[in-house]
Amino acid sequence: MEVLRPQIITIDGRNYRKNPIQEKTYQHEEDDDFYQDSLQYSDEPCDAYEVEQTPQGFRSTVSAPSLLYKHIVGKRGDTKKKIEVETKTSISIPKPGQEGEIVITGQHRNGVISARTRIDVLLHTFRRKQPFTHFLSFFLNEVEVQEGFLKFQEEVLEKCSMDRGVDSSIFQNPKKLHLTIGMLVLLSEQEIQQTCEMLQRCKEDFINDLSGGKPLEVEMAGIEYMNDDPGMVDVLYAKVHMKDGSNRLQELVDRVLERFQASGLIVKEWTSVKLHATVMNTLFRKDPNAEGRYNLYTPDGKYIFKERESFDGRNILKLFENFYFGSLKLNSIHISQRFTVDSFGNYASCGQIDFS
Repeated sequence: MEVLRPQIITIDGRNYRKNPIQEKTYQHEEDDDFYQDSLQYSDEPCDAYEVEQTPQGFRSTVSAPSLLYKHIVGKRGDTKKKIEVETKTSISIPKPGQEGEIVITGQHRNGVISARTRIDVLLHTFRRKQPFTHFLSFFLNEVEVQEGFLKFQEEVLEKCSMDRGVDSSIFQNPKKLHLTIGMLVLLSEQEIQQTCEMLQRCKEDFINDLSGGKPLEVEMAGIEYMNDDPGMVDVLYAKVHMKDGSNRLQELVDRVLERFQASGLIVKEWTSVKLHATVMNTLFRKDPNAEGRYNLYTPDGKYIFKERESFDGRNILKLFENFYFGSLKLNSIHISQRFTVDSFGNYASCGQIDFS
């Protein structure tokens, strides 16, 4: 995190700087220190696990994507061996690239539960360190809005190009205009399918009632900035709201977020979705394919510093405060895959639900 431009969080309509704190960083899954620190609270047997009694003893299974198997095995199999020795169990893990269940067997029920607890801790820890792969979104790239965005870009460059840091490289690709509901880590086809099923349940439980079985008619109008200094802006976004002035869109996305957070598919970071469509982002200056703050971490959780040159947004905010990008109908929530494009130039969709 850059000290001069920390992350800004909004609480009850007020912006606060989120200052960095020093955290312990674990370098690799095979480090003994990491293993000890991760498991220091996992020795207490948990009765919540399903353990099957067999003629040979006891057995429990763990479902996990193959990408995470290596974190259970460890370097030269050391992590797996350590768990087996300390819990007096045997752990069977599918071969790399093969999907399946991790099987734990042992003579004692408590030993099997202890091994299962330790494996769950490792899986949870390293899943949190994986980069986001997908996100729930509405597409905002209808023709009228794309044309409005291009007009906005043209007028900004015409009237504000002399302002510090303002140039064509920091504008969003109009074909990728979208509204993000939440970020996801989906590491297998099974997890993508689970996400599709969760979306379908959301539709049946409350989306149909909120939408009335029809597309939501919205407007994309007005601009705002993410940080607290209009003279040093990194992200400028357009606001999205219901045409009829109701709160239905906000309620819908907040309830989807809440449902996915409760299931564990989305990490609980926010309690409400900020309805916005990014139109300018200084990350695009050096990388046109950058995707906001979500690509600033390596798979093992290390922060990558990306030098950003902010822009002076004061004139843009003054001249275009109420700029009208256009109206559109939101009829689908997509499971969008990061760093991909479809035939229309938008993010590729792995699944969706339609309102009508």
